[in-house]
Amino acid sequence: MLGIKLICVGKMREKHYIAAFEEYAKRLGAYCRFETAELPEARLPERPSEKEIEAALERESAEIRRLIPKGASTVAMCIEGERFSSGALAGYLAGKAAYGESRLCFIVGGSFGLHESVKNSAGLRLSMSDMTFPHHLARVMLSEQLYRALSINEGSSYHK
Repeated sequence: MLGIKLICVGKMREKHYIAAFEEYAKRLGAYCRFETAELPEARLPERPSEKEIEAALERESAEIRRLIPKGASTVAMCIEGERFSSGALAGYLAGKAAYGESRLCFIVGGSFGLHESVKNSAGLRLSMSDMTFPHHLARVMLSEQLYRALSINEGSSYHK
């Protein structure tokens, strides 16, 4: 069974995001071994400098790398990444499974994104849109799209 790990920078606090994410995490359990790891977003002043942001992202990147399972294919969620349709994401997941890759790791950054080293080491940079979303909402959207993609691969009627 495919294992999918979602590494997220920042803790969800809004009940509506938590409830939505938990629903999709539960649904994903029927299709894969799904797990989530949250790490705290680095603290920054109200108006951080570029240097402060870079240093914070670098600190977060060290923790992200520690949480990536050995041998996992990684996907960095970032605005400059490729855009997939739901069907294309299903094909990507099916292709990974067909080539014997049983561990996938999706990485969602915090409010300042991901350090360039995380994006550069990822096998895929993936974008949901050119629009900017709160990273907590992006987590919900990603979990729904993973559920949708896996249900497409299983022939479920969820994707219409």
